[in-house]
Amino acid sequence: MKKRGFEIVSTFENDGIHLPKRATKDAAGYDFEAASDVTIPSIWKLGISQGLKTLLGKDEQSIEQEEKKLKPVLVPTGIKSYMGEDEYLQLANRSSNSLKRFLLLPNGVGIIDSDYYGNPSNEGHIMFQFINFGIRDVHIKKGERIGQGIFLPFLKADQDTAENVRTGGFGSSNK
Repeated sequence: MKKRGFEIVSTFENDGIHLPKRATKDAAGYDFEAASDVTIPSIWKLGISQGLKTLLGKDEQSIEQEEKKLKPVLVPTGIKSYMGEDEYLQLANRSSNSLKRFLLLPNGVGIIDSDYYGNPSNEGHIMFQFINFGIRDVHIKKGERIGQGIFLPFLKADQDTAENVRTGGFGSSNK
């Protein structure tokens, strides 16, 4: 009986994707690699300075246009994860990403719920989202380590009544 682990998403099966692994025997996190080359543009090149000018002008339509330019970039891993129903996979940034490459996870940490695995819209494909606050664009190469995942248990409140079933993929539980 499988408890928790990783599998390659079917659309990446022939792409030489590696399953996440821990770097040392006492490491908590499993290192994830990029499944393809991705460029994460600098927010400064995307127009953050123009965005600030627009914000000060308070033109709602212009603000919405500028916000679209600053959306995070999703970096595919080609990986999905299975786990127990009272567990989740926490996605965390690598310490070197922010220190050396100016890459941040805009959501702080990612949460992969157990019911994300095998969902019909994307099989539970795990992606890391990044924002580049550096001056230069950052180029991530396929196979480069981009983040880590840590399996954790979670507790439910006595009054918990959640009965909805996941019906979609990335960000599908947004209501």
